[in-house]
Amino acid sequence: MSPDTSGPAAPAPAPQGPGAPGTPTPTPATPPPDLLTPAARALCDAMSAGFPRPEAGVAALRAAARARLGEVPPARDTEADGVPVRLYEGAESLVVVFAHGGGWVLCDLDTHDRLCRALASRTGATVVSVGYRRAPEHRFPAAEDDMCTAVAWAAERYPGRPLVVAGDSSGGSLAAAAALRARDGGGPPLAGQLLVHPALDHRLDTASARDFAEGHFHTTAHMRWYWQRYLGPDGDPAAASPGLAAELRGLPPALLVLADCDPLRDEGLAYARRLSAAGVPTVVHLHTGVFHGFLAGAGLLPEADGALDAAAGWLRQPRR
Repeated sequence: MSPDTSGPAAPAPAPQGPGAPGTPTPTPATPPPDLLTPAARALCDAMSAGFPRPEAGVAALRAAARARLGEVPPARDTEADGVPVRLYEGAESLVVVFAHGGGWVLCDLDTHDRLCRALASRTGATVVSVGYRRAPEHRFPAAEDDMCTAVAWAAERYPGRPLVVAGDSSGGSLAAAAALRARDGGGPPLAGQLLVHPALDHRLDTASARDFAEGHFHTTAHMRWYWQRYLGPDGDPAAASPGLAAELRGLPPALLVLADCDPLRDEGLAYARRLSAAGVPTVVHLHTGVFHGFLAGAGLLPEADGALDAAAGWLRQPRR
């Protein structure tokens, strides 16, 4: 009899693919929690839906920044030694020189009309809104020069009255730069600086610039594009970044109004810490659950109205 040489039967090939016996089912990645409040998320998504990506170019972004403005109520427009300004005259002695945001490229006196009116009505101050020259047609330091011209003009027009510089985003950068230049160049004495989620550091290498790069209206890609338009190929990025100033002693008291879900949050916090370490009285209002530009939601977003009320309270404090 011949020996049996067949041996045990070979095992059948194991089924392949997801769901096969013995194959682990991949666990879907858990999306990170949304840190915005529901109202802020709804407003952020509505604003983002109509706002182009940087590659759309200057004209498209400027048009989007002015979209849905409607009729802008008249205010008193004049010139501050050649720089267009809009005046909101108040009954109190305080004067606030305000620079609008928009990455030094977008926005103008009209886009920030409501915000300036809100500051004026909440404080009783006279607000001088500055229509500085914009990039890329006019690169750094043109906008800074115009802001400083307007500050000097306001000091002459309203002698002896407390003078505060203010601005949001890139306008916050111009306000911070004007405070530095007033100190270093013998400019008019300033009673304060109100910096609303300011752009202070061209490097954009903070954790918040990474964590909130997308999905919260203002993107890190937009901010990089703005810096490029502002500086051009030959600009000095360190000189244009108030957050990198070597010495902060002797600057006026500061309030920084920051949004938690903002690529620029951490550079604002870093500047506040440096101001405090230099002996400058500094207050930070960090608003959680909101995004860069959230003050545009005043009247719609409770956090925006609360932030404006708090900033107005700081501005109303007695000043020399």
